Parts: sequence; C-alpha cells; structure tokens
Amino acid sequence: FPLTRDHVRGVLPLGGTMLGTTRFHPHESNGGIDAVLETLKHEHIGALICVGGDGTLHAAGKLAEAGVTMVCAPKTIDNDVWGTDRSVGFDTAVSIATEALDRVHTTAESHDRVMVVEVMGHHVGWIAVAAGIAGGADQILIPEEPFDIDEIAAQLRHRHKSYASSSIVVVAEGATAKEGTLDFTPPEGPYGAIVAGAIGERIKYELAERTGFDTRVTILGHVQRGGTPTATDRLLASRFGVAAADAVHEGKTSVMTALVGDRIELVDIAEVAGKVKEVPEELRNVARTLARQGAAAFA
Repeated sequence: FPLTRDHVRGVLPLGGTMLGTTRFHPHESNGGIDAVLETLKHEHIGALICVGGDGTLHAAGKLAEAGVTMVCAPKTIDNDVWGTDRSVGFDTAVSIATEALDRVHTTAESHDRVMVVEVMGHHVGWIAVAAGIAGGADQILIPEEPFDIDEIAAQLRHRHKSYASSSIVVVAEGATAKEGTLDFTPPEGPYGAIVAGAIGERIKYELAERTGFDTRVTILGHVQRGGTPTATDRLLASRFGVAAADAVHEGKTSVMTALVGDRIELVDIAEVAGKVKEVPEELRNVARTLARQGAAAFA
C-alpha cells in the first residue's frame, strides 16, 4: 500500500523495520527476477530503494542489471559493506555491546572470573573490536585474525598471576582458531548462518581447562540488533534517506549512498557488491597494543 506521512510519523526512534525483511534473493530463484519486474510494472513502481547489507546489495545489483532503477543504502550492524565508512546499525550495536561489557566487568571482578562475551560478526570483527576497545576487554578474538587458544590462556594466566583477578574476553561469532591449534568446526544454521553461542561456549570450556579459572560465557545475540537506535545511527539513516530519494529524483541508478569521511556520496553498486570490508590493521593494532600494555603494566 502507498506509504503516507501518517504511516512513517514517529518511526525515527524505533529499531527494526516496519516493512519486514527476508533473505529471499530473486536472482537465486528460477523466474525470480521476472516476477519482480512484473510486480513493479503492475504496481507502477518506477524505482526501488533497497536497504541492507552485502546480500541485499548483491541482489539489488542483479535487479539493476535487469533494468530496475535501483538505489541502495547500507544497513548492517556488521559494518562490512565496502565503499562506506559506516553502515546504519553499527553504532547502536557497538553501544549495546559496550554497555554489556561494562556490566560484565562488575560480576567478573566480584567473583574473580574470566568472562567470555560473544558478539555478532560472521565474517568480520568490527563489533568485537570496537566494543572490546571501548569496553576495556583484555582479549579480542575476530575472524580476520585466527587465534591460538594456548597463547590466549597463557596471557590470561600471566595477567592473573601479576595483578588481575578477572579478565574479559570478547569473541566474534565467526572467530576461528589457527590451523592445528584447536579442533573445532562451527555448526551452521539456515542460509549458512553461524549458530549463536557455539564459539563462545567452546572458548569458555578451553580457557577453563587450560587456566583453571572460573570461566563463564555471555551470548549477546540478537539483543545487539534491536531496541532504540543511537543518535548517530538516526542521523546517518536520515542522511542516507535524503541522499537516496534525491538520487531517484535525479534519475540515477545502480548506486549506493555512502559515508566517506564527513560527506555522503554515491558509489557504483558494481564496485561494492560482493566485497567485504574487514577491520583495518590500524584498529586491530590498537586492540593488540592495549591488551599487551594491560598485561605488561602489572608484570
């Protein structure tokens, strides 16, 4: 049905989507693209604005190739869309994860525990690194850098012998071990999704066995994806929305809105679809440096 002002008034502080969402990709289904084209014709829709992550961009690119006027806006808490500095949802997810870490510190210190906190991040560790740094984590495990569980355990033992009575380990759900260091193949759910809690539970078990420390795990899961968005995400979504609408009115197609520095720019979908934006080395180095200094400072 046609959206009016009454339908969208008051949605700014709401998370999620009033339109609903699906993982169905027309180009992967026999006759899918033809069905989309027929629907657009029947409903007199002249252009589409698609909001989502890499999968959405890939599907949108296929529809653009089929002649659909297409503009996209990057929205994923993973922040892994190539071509934009930030995606809508990332700041909110990091804020939620950071608050959780702040709270976990309390119980970790009270009970002299190692707390393993699993956050989302299938292919990249943006949330883990950003929240881990902001929340003062002692170890951060991400997909971009396979870990050695023996090294992690040794560093934790060193911390606890030298000064600390508790530690926080943040692990992205897609984190993997270095080859030959840990026999673990993560289970997969529908659409190849990571099974929440699998790596977190395994890390908890391995660290408890190797260190003898009381170790617990917290799986944040979908709590990172819901609730009230931060002001930063509201602002970014609003800027993307205006830029996308302007692009449609200007007759542009096969483009995506992107935050580049402080500016909103349009980039070609073909240049970003299928690419994954990993956590840059500089940010990973900050996480490693803080972990090393935390261990060395009390040696």
